[in-house]
Order: sequence, then C-alpha cells, then structure tokens
Amino acid sequence: MRILITNDDGINAPGLQVLEEIAAAIAGPEGEVWTVAPAFEQSGVGHCISYTHPMMIAKLGPRRYAAEGSPADCVLAAIYDVLQGARPDLVLSGVNRGNNSAENVLYSGTIGGAMEGALQGIPSIALSQFMGRETDGLADPFESARNHGTAVVRALLDRGIWTQDDYRVFYNVNFPPLPAARTLAPRVAPQGFRRDTSFSVDPHMSPSGRRFLWIKGGPQHTPTLPGTDAAVNLQGHISVTPMRADLTAHDLLADLADRLA
Repeated sequence: MRILITNDDGINAPGLQVLEEIAAAIAGPEGEVWTVAPAFEQSGVGHCISYTHPMMIAKLGPRRYAAEGSPADCVLAAIYDVLQGARPDLVLSGVNRGNNSAENVLYSGTIGGAMEGALQGIPSIALSQFMGRETDGLADPFESARNHGTAVVRALLDRGIWTQDDYRVFYNVNFPPLPAARTLAPRVAPQGFRRDTSFSVDPHMSPSGRRFLWIKGGPQHTPTLPGTDAAVNLQGHISVTPMRADLTAHDLLADLADRLA
C-alpha cells in the first residue's frame, strides 16, 4: 500500500511523527509512506489552496517533502508532482494537536487535507487529538492517538463505507483528551455544534502603537448535543464521523423549490 501523509501543524510537528508510525504500520514492510507537509504551521486554513501564487517545495529526505503551502496544496503537490502520477492508495491527515470536532471542522487545515484527497478520488482520513488537562500531564499528549490510531484506520479500511460518487466520503477521527488506557471504543457520531461559544477576535496594541487583532477560539470543552462528536470525545470515546465536501442542504431543496415556484 502506498500512503500519503500530511498535516496542518507543519513538517516538524510531533503529531506528524505519530501519523508516520500509524501509516508505517498500515502500509506494512512492503508498502510506502510518503510525507508532503507544510513547511510552516497552517492551522485554520481550512481547504485553502495557493491559487494566486506559486509555492516552493523541498525534498528533506527519502519520501519526505516540505511545501510552502496549505495541507490541500500538499496533497495536490504529492499527487501531481512528487509521486509523478503514482497515486496513493490512502491519504492520512494529522495527527492534529487539538480537536477537529464540531465547528472546528469548518476551519481545519487537517480536514482540508483529507477533503482534497477525497476530491481527488482517494480514500482519506483526518485524525486529531483532543487536548485537555489530562493530556497536559502526560509525557506524550498524543498517547491516545498513538496507541489506538492504527486500529481505527484499519477498521475503516476493512469495514468503512467508501463511496464512488462525485463527492466521496472521507472520515474525521478525533481521539479523546485522555490517556490511552482510559480511551473508550470508537463511536460513529455526527458533527456537533458548540452553542454559546464561537471564534472571535482579541485586540492588542503593539509596542509601535499599532492596533492588531488576534483570532481566538472559544472554550473547547463545551459539550455538543448528546451523541455528537465533541460530546462523545468528552465522554472518553474516539469519534468517527463520515463526511463529504458537498455543502448542499439537501433536506431543504424540495421545500425551497416549492416556496420559490
């Protein structure tokens, strides 16, 4: 199996090293793991692509490249340049430092990398490690993902639903903010929404007197509705969410057509 891995935390991120271990176990001794990851952190870029300017790409070692672009850029660079047409069998994106549950999905470059893989017709999985007080005290805050990631990916490859439609299914996996020994079994869960909290801005004055705005997220341990991704993560479960890039509100189409007729 030929596996492409990327992330949004950058080529030197510790979560990428965890993903390398997972990918190597899945690929096996006869397989290949190719890394094409951002040269610098690209958190929060979503499915952005560098459409209006070129990006530099550098080979750092065997099957290991850094690109000055987003995770989606990295997937495109891998498929159409680095691999020279030898398409990967699987795209893995992550392991992100921090959850990509609930509304974080819409901002996440980790999700963007997996989404681009799916748009290219390749089975793709995003993996993220929820952080919290209990992971902060661990020698390895990625312990849950490191210990359980391979089994979750294998289960999805063996028994997951992989569609062949235009907007192919990809998967979003989040590991709970707990030690590996206390991590509970995976739960299939829809994307949730953290109510009464959102991204916002925090103004600051620079030493030169100029006013700047920092984007900041809301509290991450706010539960979502029961059974949704962040809720099951906070209960200790690994969440597995099937996703598509199609943003159409299909449940409203017929009613809207009647109203506008």
